[in-house]
Amino acid sequence: MTKAVPKLTTDDEAEAFLTQDLSDLNFSQFKPMRFELEKKEARVNMRLPEPLLEAVKKRASARGIPYQRFIREALETALSEGN
Repeated sequence: MTKAVPKLTTDDEAEAFLTQDLSDLNFSQFKPMRFELEKKEARVNMRLPEPLLEAVKKRASARGIPYQRFIREALETALSEGN
């Protein structure tokens, strides 16, 4: 029987969790993670309608990422589709 991954809220909990035998975990719980390695040098300041910003924050929260990253990913996706 596979085990669920517990919610880890501290570094100590995560370290203790990693010392266990992880072979019986249910790996279908894991999601791919995208790391942002590119340096961000330019800043953008823009005004958005409040409902739009709230919708962005809600979607970002559902994905578990900061809303600024959600906006950046949306821009990257829109630009890559335009090629």
